[in-house]
Amino acid sequence: MFNKYTRTNVVEMRPYMLGEDLTHIMVNNVDNPRTDMGMVARNPENHDDMWYVSRRCFETNFKLKEE
Repeated sequence: MFNKYTRTNVVEMRPYMLGEDLTHIMVNNVDNPRTDMGMVARNPENHDDMWYVSRRCFETNFKLKEE
């Protein structure tokens, strides 16, 4: 059974750069960064832990944190 959770932490993100090497970035099989041009996220406590976030998911669920 799935439950709903809100995020309590901060995720660091940057735009995907067309043609960049995604070897060390987890990309879901349904995502196509080359056409979607979403964001690359990383765990602030482990910069080797990176994943791709589709543009739609990013625009729906994230906003820039104000300092």
